[in-house]
Amino acid sequence: MSDSISADTSMGAVTLRVADLDAMTAYYRDAVALDILEADGPRTVLGRGDTAVVILEHAPELRHASPHEAGLYHTAILFDTPAALAASVFSVATRRPGSFTGSSDHFVSEAFYFDDPEGNGVELYWDRDRSEWRWDGSQVEMGVVRLDPNAYLEQHLTEAGVEDPRIGGTRVGHVHLQVGDIAAATEFYVGTVGFDLTANFGAQAAFASAGGYHHHIGMNTWRSAGAGRRSAGLGLGRVEIALPDADAQAALAERLQAGGVATRDDGRTIAFDDPWGTEIIATAP
Repeated sequence: MSDSISADTSMGAVTLRVADLDAMTAYYRDAVALDILEADGPRTVLGRGDTAVVILEHAPELRHASPHEAGLYHTAILFDTPAALAASVFSVATRRPGSFTGSSDHFVSEAFYFDDPEGNGVELYWDRDRSEWRWDGSQVEMGVVRLDPNAYLEQHLTEAGVEDPRIGGTRVGHVHLQVGDIAAATEFYVGTVGFDLTANFGAQAAFASAGGYHHHIGMNTWRSAGAGRRSAGLGLGRVEIALPDADAQAALAERLQAGGVATRDDGRTIAFDDPWGTEIIATAP
């Protein structure tokens, strides 16, 4: 059994429990410019092509979680070209301008940040070519440098993107979580699940990935230091890890069992909880 999760692992759709399904659907459809792939009563799946990005589950009986609880920091939606990213950013900026919270050049990527109508963080980003990433051993260099959104749109926004922001492909590139303790989160996601640690910022944040990506999982305690197990609430429902095949799924199940993590196997997916009660679903084709 390998100590690391399969190098071909990626992230799947993020499920959000929402109070107002219509308003949240409108935000991700009309502003972020995703397509409705499935709408079945209290559940709406949005993405592009055949790739689901966000799953919205109507749960009006739940209350909003405290911002200091463990849970979602942001869902990071990856675009395949700067033009596609610019089109989506322009769409959100024109349709929901009040939801913009910032933008940064992270050296490995260029990113724009928003909050959806129920306060869930959303990152829209594009990756620089891997040949441009800088590594110090197993640690990737990531930083936070101001990125001018107007200059970015002036450089990359096309007429086609203004007319129809649904250009290019997109998927979940990474998921950034709020956790109660970085050492415990690293032990779980790296030591047990098998991601490789790619950056560590002491007790404040850590990043981990499969296959030499800059990060598939982000973990921070910026607002949630000391948080315990999550209470049932609106916001993050579950995070999907997309494994390449059944062998990789079986290897993950073996690592979880060895680590004493309880799993739920329905024959297609393996579900398990992180130390703060965030549900993770591991899928394979």
